[in-house]
This record gives sequence, structure tokens and C-alpha cells, in this order.
Amino acid sequence: MTIHEYGKHNAKTVVLVHPSVVMWDFFEYLIPLLEKDCHVIIPALPGYDEKNSQQNFTSVESIAGELAEWLVKNKITTIDVLYGCSMGGSIVLRMLADKKITINNAICDGGITPYQIPWLLTRFIAVKDFLLISMGKIGGLGLLEKAFATDEYSKEDLKYMDKVFRFISYKTIWRTFESCNNYRMPEDTIKYGVNWNIGTAIKSAKKEQKIWNM
Repeated sequence: MTIHEYGKHNAKTVVLVHPSVVMWDFFEYLIPLLEKDCHVIIPALPGYDEKNSQQNFTSVESIAGELAEWLVKNKITTIDVLYGCSMGGSIVLRMLADKKITINNAICDGGITPYQIPWLLTRFIAVKDFLLISMGKIGGLGLLEKAFATDEYSKEDLKYMDKVFRFISYKTIWRTFESCNNYRMPEDTIKYGVNWNIGTAIKSAKKEQKIWNM
């Protein structure tokens, strides 16, 4: 897993975890705003790293553990803000539950939580998601232009999606949805609790770091 860092000299640490079907540069517009005051860390998740396209997505549990291990190895034991969107939100939840590092504020933006339904039903949902996303990979830009309204996505947005579809593998597509929908949480998660308020986290980040303008 490739890690991109900016503003390494700053004391405050912000970790940003991207959603599926995009790359780490999903946060490129935030970097100039954050690196002035914070040490910004953005992992390029396996399967979505164009420079390491031979890699496949592994699992929410594995990536959360690998990211925490990298942080500890680099002597970062406290994160001021951990942000994850969609798939990235799943990794945020797992890192909170693992408690391998101290996380002062967590923002789970549309994070995917494990299904609490019979296992067989999760198989049907995973297959449905896999087929829908695979159609975008097979159909390319032409299909994306027909599937998405132009007022929602610009031509550049669709070209970006097509670029990602061109290098991600079908194995990555399958594992992404299979894992995000069915990852396991530690048995002691309920016992110890993982409680936070997204609104409070954002307000705290604004107050302490004065960098968020959402």
C-alpha cells in the first residue's frame, strides 16, 4: 500500500481514506488547504493504485490493520482526524474498533457497515453490486455517459471514472463489495464501545485545527 504524505513537519495529523472506484487523488483539492497546518496522510488503497495496478483489493480488516501498522512504524500513535468516505468509512470503523492507535476525531462519511442479515442474502447483494460495477468497466466511457446525467457528472468526472475502471481488476471489484458489506468487527467492540458524534467531530476539528471548511 502506497502512502502519500504532505506537510510532514506539522504536529496535527489528518488521515484521509478514499472511497471505491476512485484513486487517492480524490482528495487533491483538499491537500493544499490542509498541508499548511497538518501532516496529511493519504493511502492509495490496494486495487486502486494506478502505479501498482497489479495489486488487488484485499479486505477491510487487512487494510485497516496495515494502515495502523504503518502509522505505528512511523511513530504516529495519535491521529487528530481520521476521515473515510464510503469504502473508506468502513476502514475508519474497523480502525476505531481495533484501537491500535489513538483517534481523537473520526468522520465516517457514508461509511459502509456490515450487513446484519443471513449470509446467503449477502451473496446475492454482492453479486448484484459486482455486476453493476463490472458493467461500467466493460462499457467504458460510452456507457458511463449514457448511465449518468451530465448535470450530475462533468465530462472530466466521467473520464476519470473510466480511467479507474480501465486498470482495476474484476477481483478488486468483487472483493471491495464482498468485504465492505461483510467485514468482521472485533468481539469486544460492543463491550468497550465505539461512540462518536460526527457533528461534534467536525466542530472539534474546526475549533482545534481551523482547517475544515465543509
